[in-house]
Amino acid sequence: MVKKEPIFTKPFISLFFTNIAVFIVFYGLVSTLPLYAIGVLNRTDEEAGLLMSVFLISAIIVRPFTGKLLDIAGKRKMLWISLILYLICTVLYYFIQPFTGLLVLRFVQGIWFSIITTAGVSITADIVPTARRGAGLGYFAMSTNLAVVLGPLIALYIIQSYSFDVLFIVMSILMVIGVLSSLSAPAGIVLEKNNEKSKLSIGDLFEKGAMPVAILASLIALSYASVLSYLSIYAQEKGFLALASTFFLVFAAVMLVTRPFTGRLFDEKGPQYVVIPGFIFFAIGLILLANMDSALSFLVAGGLVGFGYGALVPSFQALAVQSTKHERSGYATATFFTFFDLGLAIGSYMLGLIAIHYGYQSVYLVSGALVVAVFILYTVIEWKKKHKKFVVKRQIDELK
Repeated sequence: MVKKEPIFTKPFISLFFTNIAVFIVFYGLVSTLPLYAIGVLNRTDEEAGLLMSVFLISAIIVRPFTGKLLDIAGKRKMLWISLILYLICTVLYYFIQPFTGLLVLRFVQGIWFSIITTAGVSITADIVPTARRGAGLGYFAMSTNLAVVLGPLIALYIIQSYSFDVLFIVMSILMVIGVLSSLSAPAGIVLEKNNEKSKLSIGDLFEKGAMPVAILASLIALSYASVLSYLSIYAQEKGFLALASTFFLVFAAVMLVTRPFTGRLFDEKGPQYVVIPGFIFFAIGLILLANMDSALSFLVAGGLVGFGYGALVPSFQALAVQSTKHERSGYATATFFTFFDLGLAIGSYMLGLIAIHYGYQSVYLVSGALVVAVFILYTVIEWKKKHKKFVVKRQIDELK
């Protein structure tokens, strides 16, 4: 029996905990800043949505260049620099109160977030065993899954029990821990220097092979923006704000419990065995969320959305990395996150407009319908790929 190469090495664990810290801050602020803008700064729902959109716009602008940047400056070096600057931005929330200043801060922090996430996933893809990359990236995604619940749980508890100032202090302390954890991160794969190729090309911005799956992921992100940006406001409207943190707890718990199983299924049986159930559960969860009328239906929706999102996003991320050469994992990762962030940004804005004109129930109905549409698109694409392979195989057999 061949012994499997280990996934949970010291560098992997180091990156795992750094990623948790980064995303706890991300999800903690995303879930509470709209309440901060509306309740403390007296801003509208649409303006509150801008706090998410501005953050993602900066990430989208920078993301295409991060693959090249990581190759030139080094993945580990850029990870460290970006983590420190992300920490500084987190500290500044305590001092900046004007809404315009807050928007500028969100824009700047989005830049460092885009580099951190690209570098972290790229280094992880480099160090996990190639044959176990689906499981490895899936396990790494569990750090984000933990942050999905810990971020809103910690943040909502702090603002309900203490204040936003205390929240910003706690988030800053967590980022200090994240920076310290990153000190044992490995360098990752380094490309050989090519002095002749100094001009920036389209291949330095986007990985062509990763684009189809990245586009599908962007549409899933657009739907997920309904949960990420507006769940706390929707829960408050329905009288379930006290359960909002429990929603994220159920959401993340389902992802964590199912992730080891879905990761193995992805590697051993193929992505369709994970992706198809992911689409189904995600769509049902969003539609149930739109029609919730009790605490139980609210939390069941959290579990369904958690399973669907937890199955789809790591699978698409692994497919993006697998679509290209090992040494171009940084470019594939940057392409994936560029489109994913674009979906979140467009979703935050468009769904905000839908909320203003038609209400938050319509936001989740539209999001669920979009997931169904993407599922149909994915099914058609996969059918065409299989049909093409069958035709080519038959032509080869006829030539023999």
